[in-house]
Amino acid sequence: MSQIISENLRTSDDHLVHYDLYIQGHNKLVIIAPGFFNSKDALLLKELGQALADQYDVLIMDFRGHGKSGGLFYWTSKEYLDLQTVLDYAKTRYQKISVIGFSLGAATSIITASQSDLIDNLISVSAPTEFEKIEYRFWELDIENDIFYNLVGEGRVGKGFRPGPFWLKKDKPIHRVEHVKCPVFYIHGECDWLIKPWHSEELYKKTPATKRLAIIKNGPHAEYLIRKNKEQTITLIRNWLNETF
Repeated sequence: MSQIISENLRTSDDHLVHYDLYIQGHNKLVIIAPGFFNSKDALLLKELGQALADQYDVLIMDFRGHGKSGGLFYWTSKEYLDLQTVLDYAKTRYQKISVIGFSLGAATSIITASQSDLIDNLISVSAPTEFEKIEYRFWELDIENDIFYNLVGEGRVGKGFRPGPFWLKKDKPIHRVEHVKCPVFYIHGECDWLIKPWHSEELYKKTPATKRLAIIKNGPHAEYLIRKNKEQTITLIRNWLNETF
């Protein structure tokens, strides 16, 4: 079976959240939660979904203010409502659900997992301990990925966002992770210029559930690991899912 469902869901605060569900006939689902500036059409996220499709159905979502979802982006203040809405829908179709979150999407995934029992497995890629501690070291900018690939190359597909207020109160993943009960795998690039590896190391230390940490040598930020360190990153994800999911 191979089918794509592309539809909207309505959140509890009346926002539309768009998703693409790639159905292969499996009873386990992997939800891919993009980071800031990425939508479900981002090529690297779709590439990850394709790499997992032999064992899992895959759902890629647009957070509010991104892609075809409504509203504005609230910088992790309200995005947990989007993921929770997708989880509520997914649980009506699947026995088990894993979430792979990237960057701010990983932060939102941790926040959601801390207050929801619908996530059976969590993979956090380049998550910050808290929004206020993201480094933003622009002098270390990843020229290859953030400039050439992301802005002028094929990586520009599926990019863009509609900004909302960034000063609203935000839950801090480092405070929420203590309440996460499902297995968690932290993946981080050693050369991440935006969110340094120490963030995942601190989150790992505070996680009481079954956990694993992988710092990928010379690896970049978030989804760019699928481009520069593709084989290693996808193998790590597949092995973790096979062992714990």
